[in-house]
Amino acid sequence: MKKLIFTILFCTIYTVSIAQKPVPIKPRVLVSTDIGGTDPDDNQSMIHLLMYSEKFDFEGLVSSPSYGDGNKEEILRTIGLYEKDLPKLEKHVKGLASPKYLRSITKQGRKGAAPYKGFKTSTEGSDWIIKCALKKSKQPLWILVWGGLEDLAQALHDKPEIQKNIKVFFIGGPNKKWSANSYAYIAENFPNLWFIESNSSYYGFFSDNVAENLNGKNYYKNYIKQAGFLGKDYENNRYEGKLKMGDTPSLLYMMDGDPNDPTKESWGGSYVKFQHSPRIIFKRNTTAQDTVPVFSVMEFHFKGPIVNNIPKDSACITMAVKAKIGEQKWDGFYLGDGNYVIRYSPKQTETVNYTVTSNIPGFETQTGSFFVSNLWPGKHNTTDYNLGKNWYTDRPNPELYDGIWQGGKTVLKWRSDVLLDWAKRWEWLQ
Repeated sequence: MKKLIFTILFCTIYTVSIAQKPVPIKPRVLVSTDIGGTDPDDNQSMIHLLMYSEKFDFEGLVSSPSYGDGNKEEILRTIGLYEKDLPKLEKHVKGLASPKYLRSITKQGRKGAAPYKGFKTSTEGSDWIIKCALKKSKQPLWILVWGGLEDLAQALHDKPEIQKNIKVFFIGGPNKKWSANSYAYIAENFPNLWFIESNSSYYGFFSDNVAENLNGKNYYKNYIKQAGFLGKDYENNRYEGKLKMGDTPSLLYMMDGDPNDPTKESWGGSYVKFQHSPRIIFKRNTTAQDTVPVFSVMEFHFKGPIVNNIPKDSACITMAVKAKIGEQKWDGFYLGDGNYVIRYSPKQTETVNYTVTSNIPGFETQTGSFFVSNLWPGKHNTTDYNLGKNWYTDRPNPELYDGIWQGGKTVLKWRSDVLLDWAKRWEWLQ
C-alpha cells in the first residue's frame, strides 16, 4: 500500500514538474487589453500581471477596446494601486517593474471595432506596437491580446514587415466576435504570422471543476481576503471578488517553459497547428438548418438600394442577434453598387436568430437563424482563410473538453497549481 501511495505521489510530482520549467529567456511582452470595458475580468488579469511583473520584460500596455468603454486610464489606475503595494511585494521578490516605467509604456489604442476592411487610422497604441516591434532584438515581441485586434491589425497594415518580429497570443472567443473584421484582415493578409488563437481553452481557468477552496466563489475569501490595495480592488468589481481572469492564460503561457513551442503542456494550455480558419459566406437569409462551426467568421451579404451619398465601408445597417446571452447588435457596411455586408463570429454552440435593419429607404428588413456546431475549426471550406505553418489553436480531442469548451482541460489541468502559487503572493500583502 505504501509503495502504491509513493508511486501515485511520484507521478503527481512528475506531472506537475513537466509544466513548471523556467522560461529560458525573460520574454519581451506587450499586452493589448480592453480593461475598463463591460467585463472586469481584464482588471483581475491586470492585477495578476503586475504581481508577477518580474517575470516579463514589458514593452507596452495598450488599451484596445473593440467593444465597451475600455481606456488607458483604467490601466493607469491599476498601476497606481500596484505602486502602493509594491514595498510589501519587493520584500519577497526582486525585479518587479517600476510604476514610473509602466506608466511610460501605457498607450491608448482604437476605441470601437474596425470597419469591414479591418483597419482605419493609426492610433497611439498601433504606433507603439510598431515602435516596439522594430526594436533590434534577438527575441520576438510577444503581443498578448486580451481585447480587440484592431490595433494589431492597424500596425500590420501600416508596417507589414513587423510580422516577422512578433508572436501573438490571442484570447479569442468573445473578443473574436467583436473583432471579426480585424481578425479577417489579419488571417487573409498575414497567413505567415506566428499566432496562437485560444478561442476556448482559456475557459479552463475559470472552470469550477476544481477543489472547492479554489473555485471562483471561494478563492477570494480563502486567499485574497482584501489583501493590500490590489486585493481590495479585486473585490470591488462587478464579480464581487469571484475569480474569472479569462485573459490570464496568455500570461501563464509566457511563465512556463519554452513559449516557442505551443504544442507542449504549459500553465497556459497546449495547442495544435491548424491551416484553415473557417469563413462561411451567405448570400441569402439562413435558416436553422444551416450549420456553422463555432468561432468561425460568417459573412452575410445583402443586396439593397444603390446610394451615392454613403462612402464605401460606412456602417449603415444593423444586425440584432438573439442568443443565449440576450440581444446584441453589430454594424454592417456598404460596399457600393447596392452591396451590403456584416461579419459575425459565434462564440458558443446554440441556435442564433437575427434581424437586419437599416434607416436607408428601400432596404428591406432581413431575418434568419443558424445553428452553431461545437467543433472548431471543423471541415475545410473553399472560402476559408488558408493559414501558414505557424497558426495554433485549441486541441480538438474529445477528452480535453471541459464541458462544452474545446481544449479547456489543457488549462484547467494546471489551475490549482497556478492559484496556489499566486496565493503565496497574496500572503505577502496581508
